[in-house]
Formats: sequence, structure tokens, C-alpha cells
Amino acid sequence: MKIGIINSGGDAQGTNAVIASAVKHGLRLGHEFVGFIKGWEGLLDMDYVNLDRDAVRGISHVGGTILYTTNKGRFAGKAGLGEKHQIPDDILNLAKQNLATLGVDVLLVIGGDGTLSGAAQLANLGVKVVGVPKTIDNDLAATDATYAFHTAVDIVVEALDRIHTTAYSHNRAIFVETMGRHAGWIALNAGLAGGAHIILLPELAFSYSRLVWAMKQRQTLGEKYSIIVVAEGAYAQNEGLTIDRAGDKSEVKLGGVSDQIMHRIEQMSPDTFEMRNVILGHVQRGGAPNAYDRVLSKSFGVAAVDAIHNKQFGTVVCLQNNLIVPVALNDVVEKLKLVTTDNLLYQTAQKIGIYFGT
Repeated sequence: MKIGIINSGGDAQGTNAVIASAVKHGLRLGHEFVGFIKGWEGLLDMDYVNLDRDAVRGISHVGGTILYTTNKGRFAGKAGLGEKHQIPDDILNLAKQNLATLGVDVLLVIGGDGTLSGAAQLANLGVKVVGVPKTIDNDLAATDATYAFHTAVDIVVEALDRIHTTAYSHNRAIFVETMGRHAGWIALNAGLAGGAHIILLPELAFSYSRLVWAMKQRQTLGEKYSIIVVAEGAYAQNEGLTIDRAGDKSEVKLGGVSDQIMHRIEQMSPDTFEMRNVILGHVQRGGAPNAYDRVLSKSFGVAAVDAIHNKQFGTVVCLQNNLIVPVALNDVVEKLKLVTTDNLLYQTAQKIGIYFGT
């Protein structure tokens, strides 16, 4: 078969490893590959490259993606938490027609909730699709882990190790803002591993009065500095998210919540804390994948080609109980994996004194 590879949405360490392992394994099985540049936009614009062994040689340890990517464009399947976006019929039909023109038999789609939701709409038109779960947020419920998540956590932990020393030296409260629009897995894992004193998550609306109390309580106990990890999607009780769609109804942009929180705390309790914030942003997506994510990415790439070879279309290969298994595409995009108060990591953090602002 001729297999088209698409990666779309935010970049994630390990995507090149998925591409390389899929191509290497698929060529051995007799398949051929093309890769679409900048995801769905490349398919719609017929912008693609042939992928052979030379094209993927030496890329598995490299961050980013050789196919480039975008989280804008004409193929957005979701605009936010539970907010589905119907792709226009003419766009879906153009994608299907271009695949037929190129003789592509099946699409290998690497992406998160939004990308896979778009793939599901295309699959409803009869296009053969197999997906690989890609997101640093680790928020797809059907898989125990998504590749790039562990690398992103490592990056945040390294930043926290550095921020501890400067916060301690200046007796400051430093807010460290991580990615995590709807799911706080990066903030929770990194905050627990990196010794945060307070963690604010999108799933648990915090109270400003309780947050200020917790920060003052640390001072009362003789703790002269505080590290507060804030997921970008965190918000206060009775207040909504600050969302900027940047002129594109399909693109939700968050970020800057830590700055808002600092200003509100200063208004509530003037001159009580010397505060700073660090927004890690795209640093969390950059650089090479760690060893775990390199192995997981390669395993996903091989499993996706196996699913294609075995004609298990309309599925996403997911990690479940240390096995990679095909799961129905519609089931994967139906539900996000969110932090709950009965989660082991949440319970552990709470029992050792980490505060969640509730």
C-alpha cells in the first residue's frame, strides 16, 4: 500500500522517531510512503515529499518534525474542551480527492485530540486512517501515555530545580507556568517531582483567598520562599478562562494566567510577597526526546504500520497495560483524560503538604 503520513497540531519530541520507525518497518513489508508538509494543509495543497530510508536516516533522536506542522488551518476538528468543530464538506472532499489523485491508500495520522478529531471526520467519508497519539499534555483517555509527555515533564523539572535556588536566595514567590489547557498532568507530575509548594490545575478551580492564605501560612511557618506551578488552563472559582482565539475560531490560545494571578494577589495583599513568574511555554516542546519517549515513539510507529498492514483501519494505536493495541478512532477522541482528586499523584502530593488552592 501507499501510506501517507500526516502530523499536525503542536510539535512534540518523538514525532521524527514515529515517522522513521514507521517508514523503516513499512518498507520492509513492501509499503511505500509520502509525507505531507505542515499536516492537513500539505494534503489540501498537494505539498508532499517521498519518504524512503534516506529521508528518515538519523532523525529518530531529533526533536521537532521533518514534515513541519501547524495548529492553524482549514482542518480543525476541535476548538476547545468538548467543543467540536465541523470541517466544511468541501474541505473534507478536497482532502479525499487529493488522496485518490496521489494513489494514497491509507493515512497514518500523528496527532492529539484536535488532529485525530479531524481524521475521524475524514474517516466517516470512507478514507482509511490509522492514528498515533501525540500530545505533551498526556490527555487522551484511551492511552496510558502519549509520547513527548515524559520529556516535557523532565524539562519542567529541570527548570524547577534552577528556580528553587534563585527563589530561595531572594525570598521570592515564583510562579512557574506550564502547558496544559484542559489537563494538568504536566503541572502535577513536574510539580510533585520538582518540589513545588503549590500546584494549580485546570481541573480544580482555585480560590484566591485560599491561595493567599497558603502563601502567608508558609511565611508563618518560617518558609521564606514559595514555588507555585500553574498550568496555563488554571482558573479561579467563579471566573472563566481568558481565551484569545486570535481571529481564528478554531484556535484557542491560553497563557499568561500566572501574570494575572500575581496581579490579583498584589491587589488583595499589597507588599506581602515579592513575586515573579516564569512562563516556560514552547521550551517544553523543544529539544530531543528523552529515552522513554524515543522508545515509545518507535513502538507507536511500528504498531501503526502493523495496524495498517493488518487492515485495522479507523483505529489509533494506544498504550494499554504495557501493550500497544488498536482502539477505535471515535472512542479515542470521545473523552479526555483529566486529573481527579482520587489520582495517586494528587493524593501523594496532598499528603506531603503540596497545596492545590481549593
